[in-house]
Amino acid sequence: MDTLNPLRSPQAPAGLGMLVRQDGTADAWAGLLAVVLVLLFMALAPVVARAQAVQGAAGDGLQAQVASLLKQQALPQGSSQEGAARQPWRVEVTLGQLDPRLKLAPCDKVKAYVPDNAQLWGKTRVGLRCEQGAVRWNVYWPVTVKVWGRALVAAVPLRPGNTIAQADVVMGEVDLAASSSPAITRAADIVGRTVVRAMEAGQSVRQDDVKNRRWFAIGDPVRLNVRGEGFLVAAEGVALSPGDEGRCARVRMDNGRVLCGQPVGERLVELVL
Repeated sequence: MDTLNPLRSPQAPAGLGMLVRQDGTADAWAGLLAVVLVLLFMALAPVVARAQAVQGAAGDGLQAQVASLLKQQALPQGSSQEGAARQPWRVEVTLGQLDPRLKLAPCDKVKAYVPDNAQLWGKTRVGLRCEQGAVRWNVYWPVTVKVWGRALVAAVPLRPGNTIAQADVVMGEVDLAASSSPAITRAADIVGRTVVRAMEAGQSVRQDDVKNRRWFAIGDPVRLNVRGEGFLVAAEGVALSPGDEGRCARVRMDNGRVLCGQPVGERLVELVL
């Protein structure tokens, strides 16, 4: 009886030798392909690196042009009233980045400009235009302008439906340009109004966060003050539309003329010429 030797491999079945040879050939081709790919990568790596370096240098140059243009612009200026003191605004300008997937053709002359109707306030942009080059292109560089000033912030969490009390708000430093809705700076303009958007403690209170006050209804008699440089004319009329704060209210005067003014108080409309 033969003794089983665990260290001796059993004889390979017929046909296995051919399979081994085929697998060996496949492994050889795979190894050769790997070597070719490595050599190709090594050859292309310097080219890719140079292209990335050129693109990066071009991006740095464009960013420098944007920064230079912004230094020549008039940034927001103003001050916030708190008690008897006024504190000037503090402005911060942060440059964003172009989309890294964007590949710009070489250009001999690039001009930076502020687009029409663009304001240096909040999230905005600066244009870059190729004026001399084989390919003319135009892109926009993202810019964020933060304007820090004193305004009302929630002292406690406020939820929709809450009526704001004097103790619910305090003064704090906020980014006035963070939202298109103006920040509220006077407690008298917000106390008694209803919250329509949830606010956490410390969050800036904006006009869109509270419900507009209705100073009068359709058909109510109202007083219209017409203001101009150096004069004030008062007249009486009848409201043709609700007197919602922030919206133009139509008023029919005694002579039949219809004017549109801003509701500013109880049955009071103001028109500034």
